[in-house]
Order: sequence, then structure tokens, then C-alpha cells
Amino acid sequence: MKWLFPFVSAVVLAAHFCIAQTPAPAPAPTPAAPAENVTTTSSPEVQQFQKIEDAWSNSINQHDQYGLENVLSPLFLDVAANGDITTRNQQIVQVINGEDKTLWMSQKVITVRMLGDIAVANGTYSLRHKVSSQTTDEKGVFTHVFERTHGGWVCINSQRTVLREDASKSKGKASPSTTEPFHVPLFGHSDKSSQQ
Repeated sequence: MKWLFPFVSAVVLAAHFCIAQTPAPAPAPTPAAPAENVTTTSSPEVQQFQKIEDAWSNSINQHDQYGLENVLSPLFLDVAANGDITTRNQQIVQVINGEDKTLWMSQKVITVRMLGDIAVANGTYSLRHKVSSQTTDEKGVFTHVFERTHGGWVCINSQRTVLREDASKSKGKASPSTTEPFHVPLFGHSDKSSQQ
């Protein structure tokens, strides 16, 4: 009998240790969340980058050097619609000099793709500026690449492309796109068929 009490106590104690070591039951599986959409068209990201684009446009429109420095990375490169490539410093000098008094820009973000600390914003723009001493209104699309630094976003690359103007509206004649489904760059329309 002396051994019965310690034996029962050991069995009960071992049973408690075994129960205490079993893992908790797994929670009921939740339905799988849809894969995160990397490209967004109406989201907080679009709104966030629209604010950055507005700050950029306002800096250009108000000839604000400091505002432009806050938006553009020191590594910034801009490829304009005409093919000119400029750096951040060149962009700032253009704003400070104010030689083009008609310079005005607005930008609208359409989509944003988040890729970690990199974001790609696509959208449309309107730009009024001088070309050969004549004021020109340019409309097109842009791609801006942003990098997250110091808790904010700065643009590291910009590419703009002018939208083709509808020739039938501007000159009253049919556009080449009505006779051909697409245009291959570097191959122009030739008059060789009419010369033969």
C-alpha cells in the first residue's frame, strides 16, 4: 500500500503533462484571400500617387524649386515626348529660369503597380509649353517610376508619349490609320506608287 499512493500520483501527474503538451486545436481554415492585385485603378495607392503628381504639377506651374526637389529623386531622368533626356537638376533649372512663361502641366494617375519599394504609375497628362516661340498644347500618356525613400516616394524615371492627334479633326482629311490598321515605326508613307 505504501507504493500505491506514489504510483497513482505519478500516473496522474504524467497524464497532466501529456495533456498540457498537446497542441491547441487548429482554427477552422479561413477561405483563401484572393491574390493581391499588383495593378490598381481605384485604390488608396492611386489616390496617394495622385497627390504626388499634383505636387509635381503645382511645382512646375508655380515655378517652385523646393516642391520639385521634394518630388524628384537626385537620380531622376526624364524622357520627354520629343526624345529629350533631362536630369533632375536640368528640370529644376528650367523651372527656376522661367523662360517659358506659358509652361503649365496637369497629370492624372490611372493605374499604380506596387513592387515592394518601387511603384510604377501610369496616367495621362496635359502640357502647355513653347516650341519654337509658339505655344503648344500637348496631351499624352506617362509612365513614372517611384522609389520609396525615407518614408516617402520620389520619382526616379519619367517617360512621356504624345497621343496622336486625329488628323480628320485637325486637317479635315482622312488619317492614315483609316487605311492601315497599324503603323510600323521607321517605315514612313511613301509616294513611290504614285511616281511609277
